[in-house]
Amino acid sequence: MYPQVEPYARGMLDVGDGQQIHWEASGTPTGKPACVFHGGPGSGSNPRWREDFDPTHWNLILWDQRGCGRSTPSATDPLTSMEHNTTQHLINDAEKLREHLGIDKWMLVGGSWGSTLILAYAIQHPTRVSEIIIPAVTAGRPVELEWITRGLGMFFPDHFDAFRDGVPEHDRDGNLAAAYNRLLNSPDPEVRYKAAWDWSKWDLSTITGGDNDFTGTRYDNPEERYRLARTVSHYWGNDCFLEPTYIFDNLNALRGIPGILIHGRNDFGGPLYTAWEIAKRWPDAELVVLNDAGHVIMEGNSMDKAITAAIHRFR
Repeated sequence: MYPQVEPYARGMLDVGDGQQIHWEASGTPTGKPACVFHGGPGSGSNPRWREDFDPTHWNLILWDQRGCGRSTPSATDPLTSMEHNTTQHLINDAEKLREHLGIDKWMLVGGSWGSTLILAYAIQHPTRVSEIIIPAVTAGRPVELEWITRGLGMFFPDHFDAFRDGVPEHDRDGNLAAAYNRLLNSPDPEVRYKAAWDWSKWDLSTITGGDNDFTGTRYDNPEERYRLARTVSHYWGNDCFLEPTYIFDNLNALRGIPGILIHGRNDFGGPLYTAWEIAKRWPDAELVVLNDAGHVIMEGNSMDKAITAAIHRFR
C-alpha cells in the first residue's frame, strides 16, 4: 500500500448533453497511465485506489461517471433526466477523457459494474488499452441481472420476499429492476424514499452474503442510497443498455491485450461462471480464483492483495 497522495490535477470535462464529468489525476504526470472505472453503476470514484498505485511510477486517473460523485447534474436530484445516461454514453465519456488528457494508451482497472464498462469500452477501443485488471467480473447479461434480482432468492428468501413485495403486485413477476426504477422516479417523495430503502436492503444483502444493516455503510446516507438505487435500477432495468451477449460475442476484439481476472468463489451477486467463461474466450487473460473471497474488496483481504499483485505485475 502506498500513501494516498493528493491529485496533481483535477477538473470538470464537458461531454455534451448538459453533462460534466469530474476527473482527477494523481501520481506522476509522465508515469504509466492507469484509469479506474468505478462500480455501481452510480457509486462514484473512490480515492482509496490511490493507495494501490506507486505514485512515483503511475499516472492514475479517477473519474465519476454521469450523475454520480462530483459529476453534474446529479442523479440524486429526481428532476435530473437519465435519458443521456447509458453504457454507450459512458464509453464515449471515457474516450473523451482519454483524449482530453492526451493519453495514448491506459491500463484499465475496475470491478463489478466497472468490469462490464471496461470490457465494453475495450471492445470498442482496443488500441487504446494496454492491460486490464478486473476484480469481481460481470458482463451485464440479462441472465446475470435476473440472477441478482430474482435467482438469489433461493439463498436469501427472507430478504427476497421483502424486496419483491416492495413493488406493486402486478409487477412482482416481471422485471423487478424496471419496476423499482418506476417507483424511484415517482413524483411522490415518500414513494421514492421507500423504494430506495427496499432496493438498498436487497442490494446490501446480496453483496455481503446476507447482512443488510445499513449502519456504517454508504446506504446509511439517504441521498446516496437514492442515487445508487435509481442509477443501478435504471441500468439493470434496461439490460445495461447492451445486447444480451454483446461482451461474450466480441471478446475476440481483446486479443493481444493482457488481462487478469480476479474472482471470489463466494461471490453471490456475481457467480464465478461469468469470469470462467470470459477467461476461456479471451486467451490473453489469466483467471485468479479466490476460495475465501466474495464480491467486496476490503483492505487487506485476499481480493485486495490479488489486485495489488496484479497492478505490480503490469508495472
